[in-house]
Amino acid sequence: MPSSLTWVDHDPAARERSLRILALFQEKESRDELGLGGIRDSFADQLFPGTSTIQTRLRYMLIVPWIYTRLEKQRVPPAEFAARADKWERALVTPLLASDDRSGVFGVVAGKGLKRLPSSVYWGGLGAWGIRLIDLSQDQYHRQIGTIYRRRDIQAALERERARTKDDIDTVPEDGTLTWHPRLPGPPEGFPSKLDLSLTKEEASFLLDRLQCSHPQSFLAYLALHSQPVDTEFPWLHPDWASFREEHQELLTHARRFSELMHGAALVYNLALAELRPWTEKVAEYRQQLAHWAASLDLGDLYSWYLPRLWELTLGRGHTITPATQLFVERWLEMVLSEPARLVDSAEARDLIRRREMSLKKARSRFSNRRALEQWSGASGLSRLKYRWPTAQVFLRDLYEGLHRET
Repeated sequence: MPSSLTWVDHDPAARERSLRILALFQEKESRDELGLGGIRDSFADQLFPGTSTIQTRLRYMLIVPWIYTRLEKQRVPPAEFAARADKWERALVTPLLASDDRSGVFGVVAGKGLKRLPSSVYWGGLGAWGIRLIDLSQDQYHRQIGTIYRRRDIQAALERERARTKDDIDTVPEDGTLTWHPRLPGPPEGFPSKLDLSLTKEEASFLLDRLQCSHPQSFLAYLALHSQPVDTEFPWLHPDWASFREEHQELLTHARRFSELMHGAALVYNLALAELRPWTEKVAEYRQQLAHWAASLDLGDLYSWYLPRLWELTLGRGHTITPATQLFVERWLEMVLSEPARLVDSAEARDLIRRREMSLKKARSRFSNRRALEQWSGASGLSRLKYRWPTAQVFLRDLYEGLHRET
């Protein structure tokens, strides 16, 4: 019987987290073999709120609500609402692929047969930026659209009655009647048969306003206001570092140290698997990469790292970081500081990694499950942590170009 992931549907937040987890399983670079995702995502949410690694272009933050506001305006019945939205999203693949800029288009490979629609990828971000106002999961929104229609009808009737009786009391929209931001720019002329991913000046201004209002202290909002687009591998390599706010520099410094430190743990994990399999070429490759990693570390910088501050910055921010995870990070740092060059041959380091992975995966551990080891591709969880910086760079470029586009 195939395994499945289920959740209780009365909790929108839990459902959104489950959908994000499912999305991560589809991303090779995001495999969290050592259970560090809570720390990674805590940093990413503070630096670049509303983003995810599978988002592509910023205009989808408008395209998705454009589809839904049209469906609502047409009063599409609840029984047809989800299917109609699905059909419209797939239909948009054709005009987007016909545009001059196909970069980041959902469906470049699969066309209308794409498995994951933009609405599911951007749903959380739309809520985080205050563009989506209704606090429901996407499926709940689809199912409750009839209730939303009825609430609006009641609201409209009350407003007509107040106008008839000349009641001067201001009407306040009832909870659950506003689904999308009232100042959402309208779709471009020719939508949906004509569309591209370039933002107009009005659209870019709206998105910048939403970002500023929803997350004014975030690093993403700061960059959108004060920096031009750049192309760097990591956010801490940004050329404007010296002008960043002190709190942003501190957050980025801790994020950089964590990324550098735990990359070594990922290398030891893959080396240990290659030795166990055995896979001679991979063993040589990972031994070489570990030696290079150890030589590149700034031990003085790591010695000055005050780990209690790391936990102050990451704990209690919507992601699970267990005491066992904290202990694993602290123990790994101790090993690295003792003598990083010796980790390549350290039985103690391998044992720490092995016990950590086995505690997380149980019977599915590659160290105890021969079939799982044989299915190992030879590289897993090796990408350096960038905290969604590639997505943020694309968003910032889209935003900058839109703000500086002639009307």
